[in-house]
Amino acid sequence: MTNSIVDFFNYFGEYHDDLLIMVAQHLQIVITVLAISIIIAVPLSLVLYQSQLLSSIVLAILGALYAIPSLAFFAILIPICGLGMPTAVTVLVVYVQFILVRNTLAGFKSVDASILEAGRGMGLSKLQLFIKVQFPLALPSLLGGLRLAVIATIGMTTIAASIGAGGLGTLLFDGLRMDYAVKIVWGTVLAFLLSWAANRILLIFERRSLKKSRGELKTATEFKR
Repeated sequence: MTNSIVDFFNYFGEYHDDLLIMVAQHLQIVITVLAISIIIAVPLSLVLYQSQLLSSIVLAILGALYAIPSLAFFAILIPICGLGMPTAVTVLVVYVQFILVRNTLAGFKSVDASILEAGRGMGLSKLQLFIKVQFPLALPSLLGGLRLAVIATIGMTTIAASIGAGGLGTLLFDGLRMDYAVKIVWGTVLAFLLSWAANRILLIFERRSLKKSRGELKTATEFKR
């Protein structure tokens, strides 16, 4: 047991540069996936919000795609996109759409229709109504979906190492292939720390937006009063 702990820390001392590179690769994939996913999911959700039938159909399709095992999805796209990051990003973006679109729609639908009607009665345009009323009230649900998407993406990105995309999954697969527990543990620990840190940071913003939407968060002006 003592030797295992010593080996664990010795590995970090000897290969910390490689570990940091893998963390950077992992974050690069995660950030790329999330950026593309948000750009697609938000406009798509706004369109689907207008039609219950269309939203049900699209969510069903996204749900079916989400149910496909990641390795099978990678295998399908490798002949088209090749090995490496392009295939990994494509597959992960498809997976994340289900989480983001579902939560974004839920957020928009959670806004009370009477509040929107009151905004229209005050003469707000559709854009003003969205920016000043609908988006702030839906923001907690949107951030909740983003938090889940980030955690899921960090986890699924480890599997992307199986097709040469890099990241912390490289440690895990190398450790399994070599039967070297130290690599497996380091890959697991670092992936967990990334997920934990992302969850805690986004949870702070989510809770803050929820308090603000309920009117429980005082502004600086209110404190001065």
